[in-house]
Amino acid sequence: MKAAVIPGVNQEWELREVPTPEPGPADVLIRVRASGICSNDVLVTKGMLPFPAFDPAIPGHEPVGEVVAVGDAVTSRQVGDVVGTTWIRGTCGSCDYCRLGLPLSARATFACAAPVSTGFTVQGGQAEYIVVAADQTVLIPDHLAPELAVPVLCAGYTSWSALRTADPKPGERVAVVGIGGLGHLAVQYARACGFDTIAVTSSPEKHDLARELGASTVVSNGEELRAAGGADVVLVTGTSYRAAADAMTGLNVNGRLVLAGIDVTEPFTLPPMLPFFGLGQRILGATHNGTEYLREALDLVAAGKVKPLVETFAAEDVAEAVRKVGKGEVRFRAVVTY
Repeated sequence: MKAAVIPGVNQEWELREVPTPEPGPADVLIRVRASGICSNDVLVTKGMLPFPAFDPAIPGHEPVGEVVAVGDAVTSRQVGDVVGTTWIRGTCGSCDYCRLGLPLSARATFACAAPVSTGFTVQGGQAEYIVVAADQTVLIPDHLAPELAVPVLCAGYTSWSALRTADPKPGERVAVVGIGGLGHLAVQYARACGFDTIAVTSSPEKHDLARELGASTVVSNGEELRAAGGADVVLVTGTSYRAAADAMTGLNVNGRLVLAGIDVTEPFTLPPMLPFFGLGQRILGATHNGTEYLREALDLVAAGKVKPLVETFAAEDVAEAVRKVGKGEVRFRAVVTY
């Protein structure tokens, strides 16, 4: 089969012929039709996240395709089902974290002793075929095209989890910091739920698009957010913790700021002289917070209430796709078709 392989740290992805995996008794074999490239894939390539622990190093944690074979013990999936799988597929089941009995979520990648992680500890989805345990797949809603489902498996999952973690109440205002791969979805999710939604972006060229996505107001920073009446919820979907801290200037009393993006260059720090302790504000974290949230996120896209903006690439152009993602030149999610 064809697969994208990372030859080594800081090396360009290559499309190679590799053996097609065989499903075990509890597995399904998926013919991948589309797989996303995330900023985390770029960080892996640069050695800023753990390099894939298998050879050949096939990355990708956002694959969608149809089931073409099932193991003898599989009853929950059948040939022809369109499915995807997620970044964190399973846990070791025996460490202190696993003994808490929490729902499967990306928290496991940081807390579990040995998580099963697509593209990190097991083969990723940038390939024509991938083997996944049947109970580690998620059904894709009918009539949802693979290239639109792919971004939901990571960016949409994270954005929706962030909104759900903030638990906005009727009448509250939601601000989204960073109108990129996650943020363009977060704005749509918040608006689809009926919340007055504000986009916070320092990029003037994104202002009109943010309004088209559903933002009632667009501002450039926390001071402008405060001048616009502030927000009860701030979803930080970009990769700048400096911008996140700045946005706290516009966070209302009892407000919640949710960190959903990853900044690998600097820590998150509170702005000086901010009376955070006296305002009842909270800082929360969110990523893939449970597969029930993923199903909700997919359903909203399938219903046409949210539309991922994607740029598609042929498998032969996967290296170019990675370069463009690394330079921030994709608006807004890169999807490779196989």
